[in-house]
Parts: sequence; C-alpha cells; structure tokens
Amino acid sequence: MNEQVKQIAQRLKGLRESLDLSQAEMAEQCKRSVEEIRQYETGEKDIPMSFLFDVGQYFHIDTSTLISGEEPRMSVYFLTRNGQGTSVERTKAYKYQALASGYKHPKIEPFEVTVEPSDQSICLNAHEGEEFNYILEGRLHLHINGKNLILNPGDSIYFNSSCPHGMKALDDKPVKFLAIIL
Repeated sequence: MNEQVKQIAQRLKGLRESLDLSQAEMAEQCKRSVEEIRQYETGEKDIPMSFLFDVGQYFHIDTSTLISGEEPRMSVYFLTRNGQGTSVERTKAYKYQALASGYKHPKIEPFEVTVEPSDQSICLNAHEGEEFNYILEGRLHLHINGKNLILNPGDSIYFNSSCPHGMKALDDKPVKFLAIIL
C-alpha cells in the first residue's frame, strides 16, 4: 500500500471514530458493506474517489480534507496552476489531481485524471450523483451501464454515476481527462 492511501485510510477511520460510528453504521450510511469499510480503513482495498466524495457529502466534510488532511480555507476563489493540483495516486493505473482542494465546501469536485495503460480488465464503480468527463489527451474506453464507448480528445460525456462504469486507456498510451463529480 502506498503512503498516500495509508494516510487516507487513517483519516477515514479517524473520521468514523470521531463521529462515534461503528463500521456497520458507516457502511449503512455510505451504502457499502462492513467488509468494504474495513478494507478501506486498513488500506487493503483501493479507495475509490467516488467513495471519498460520498463520505464528504454524507458527513459534510470536504473531499480534499480526506485526501490531503488539510482544511480548505478559500471561499471566494481558489487558483490551481498547471500541474499543481493536490496529487492523489491511489493505484498505478489512476492518478488524480484535485483542482479545487483549497476551496471550502465546493458544490462540485473537479479533477484532472490520468489513466495509465494496463493489461488489467476494467474495474466497475458506481456512486451517487452525476459525472462529467472531458478528454484532453489519448483515447479512452469507457464501459457504462453495459455499453462500451470510445472517447477521443475533445469528446465529453455526462452521465448518471450510479450506473456501473469503468475505464481503460487505449493504444498503450496514457489518457488525461477533466472529471467533474457532482
């Protein structure tokens, strides 16, 4: 487990404990199994960004606080320079840069996401809300709700993120896209 995932796992457990919730109560609130909560808190299982977003929504805490451990302070604007977003590398296949990590209580969560090429199959994910993805570089295979779509630079998709979805980089090249989760 990489150090960043370990720290996020510790913050998740700390949040749950500070709210005086059992793993079962947190699982019920977040619509996950107790085993998933246990695995997230120990770092045994990859912690999806969608789960961190859901935890933030359910418990009124900024997602960026869960990611970085720092409280956002800005309420008028927050500027993120090119390549300077708060970096989140949960796995080698996905790299996230949080683009609004210093803004208090954002209504959306914007990320620059890089998907590295991989021989592994697409891992499906689902979470409450909606998502917008805009492809910046590379070609992306997006599997959503049983359909397979190919997105090229300049393509975008807006979808109900409660539908199972997952992605994979094509052509043995990384894909970079803007993801906005709401």
